[in-house]
Amino acid sequence: MAVPLLDVNAQNHPLAEEMEEAFRRVLHGGQFIMGPDVGEFERECAAFTGVPGNLGVSSGTDAILLALMALGIGPGDEVIVPAFTFFATAGCVTRTGATPVFCDVEESSFNIDPVQAAALVTERTRAIIPVHLFGQMADMNAIMAIADRHGLYVIEDAAQAFGASFKGRPAGSIGHFGCFSFFPSKNLGALGDAGLLCSRDAALTERARILRVHGMEPKYFHQEVGANFRLDSLQAAFLRVKLRHCRTWTAARQANAARYTDLLSQPTAGAEARRELILPTAGPDTVHIWNQYTLRLPGRGRRDALRTWLQSRGIGCEIYYPLPLDRQPCYRSIPVSAPLPAAHRLADEVLSIPVYPELMASQQEEVATAVTEWLSQQACSP
Repeated sequence: MAVPLLDVNAQNHPLAEEMEEAFRRVLHGGQFIMGPDVGEFERECAAFTGVPGNLGVSSGTDAILLALMALGIGPGDEVIVPAFTFFATAGCVTRTGATPVFCDVEESSFNIDPVQAAALVTERTRAIIPVHLFGQMADMNAIMAIADRHGLYVIEDAAQAFGASFKGRPAGSIGHFGCFSFFPSKNLGALGDAGLLCSRDAALTERARILRVHGMEPKYFHQEVGANFRLDSLQAAFLRVKLRHCRTWTAARQANAARYTDLLSQPTAGAEARRELILPTAGPDTVHIWNQYTLRLPGRGRRDALRTWLQSRGIGCEIYYPLPLDRQPCYRSIPVSAPLPAAHRLADEVLSIPVYPELMASQQEEVATAVTEWLSQQACSP
């Protein structure tokens, strides 16, 4: 059977009646940008994240950019970012005029390597952006220790980690800012672009609030240049409907991840080849929300061969991410301050398979069987 990488309709369609009611409420209310639903969504997110200052914004990317602007990051500054992540993390740094400094990652968690991050700090370093990749938080104790030692800001890129936690502390609640994305593929997905910026610091939250609307305070008076990072009322209304189900969906993802680990760990004819299949794990101090279930296949061309095999059977899969940031064409002119072997290796080895909440057990078995068949075939190859 065909198994999609993600099925947003399986999640959204059962909520159609509530979604339509939310649409009618916004339509008849007539406030389509920053209306009442935005404020209500911000309050509901505060209860969910445990962070008092929440600002609905236009996207996860804009949340990162707004955080950097609120912290005054700009030309001449350096910001440490992981080399293995989605482009927006570094792209926002560049848009402020600052320089991204690429840091290697830990192979076990896919997250920033605190040891190398500490070694990359210079007199120009102003901030670190740990990315909680694929739904698992980075080692925030280590990151905050570096920041405290050097007087640095910390911006948590929690775009894929809404609901994750580290040592009992929710994603976005530890650094100076937390940034979330509600892109439709996320654990909490809008019906378009949307994001959230949160902070425990009331002064930083207020500064970001003003910058969110062109630096305007009061109306039509601009003390500084901000930008248009406003959240549409309609997206906030849809997200309010879906937020009530978020913990249930996360539990389903966690169950799906556990099932994959069980299915793909069982002895088979491909046991010899299986040693070259590395399954993702959740660290002992983390609550992993499994935005992605990401396999690793060491060995030249093996990842791409499995991808082709799965696609030929109608099974969705994706490479997140095939090119580390230091090798992106637009960043090739930036000197790399330290070797990035793990980031480069992961870019050649990773493959994510379906793990969305509505995935049926029979579909998971179909995926696992296809992977196992490929492994068996590899084991029999000369």
